[in-house]
Amino acid sequence: MKSRIAAATRRRYGTAVELSGELPGLDALAALNERSVCRRYRGDPVPEEFVRLLCATALAAPTKSDLQQATIVRLADPAKRAAVGALLPGSPWLARAPELFIFCADGWRLRRLFERRNARFPNEHLDAFFNATVDAALALGAFVAAAELAGLGSCPISQVRDHIERIDELLELPDWVVPVAGLALGYPEAKEPLSARLAPSATVHTDRYDTAAVERELDAYDARRGRDWSGDKVRQYSTVWRADFGAYVTRKRFRLKSD
Repeated sequence: MKSRIAAATRRRYGTAVELSGELPGLDALAALNERSVCRRYRGDPVPEEFVRLLCATALAAPTKSDLQQATIVRLADPAKRAAVGALLPGSPWLARAPELFIFCADGWRLRRLFERRNARFPNEHLDAFFNATVDAALALGAFVAAAELAGLGSCPISQVRDHIERIDELLELPDWVVPVAGLALGYPEAKEPLSARLAPSATVHTDRYDTAAVERELDAYDARRGRDWSGDKVRQYSTVWRADFGAYVTRKRFRLKSD
């Protein structure tokens, strides 16, 4: 397992994580370090009990103050699956994924608790939206990791936010419930190549943010990846993306600033 971890981290970060001793859980850590996106799936369905277990595992993730503001919507209706697929013509592989989920930031349940107790909700500001979004992201990450350890493949889909009003309508989401990302799931026919990442020197800091270390890694990273990653990200984000998202969130009755 130590050699698998060293090989995976060297490919991912350009520097291997070398382990000198035996540690618990190395088989799981090796699998997670070897993880890559899956967009090609076998036709086998994921057993129903397996889906329930993965959802339970995802929702066991940490949650802000036990507020439990993540919700998973599973798309099982073929018509709804087709409608989502039609919104994303650039991802034809999505139609072949055995399962599709939408992870949502859910502030409705908390506000419903206040209504049931005839209490005023005093926290209508950005932090409330942020808390719910982080809960959804934590659940998504836990689901991806659990699926990987269980031999399944997955692919998060941020593009659902490109058509967020239509997704909202399809899922019949109440106020204060906002889609964060989709997730395709299935048994992998093949996975994409392992994707390189910035070295930990740029993304893991001790005691202070080391901007010089970031600059050194940015100088080296494109060469290590073998392509102009920096230029590609600049080009990608040189056009405006989802500038109406804040307006949508406001229509869902989240307030992005205090009165």
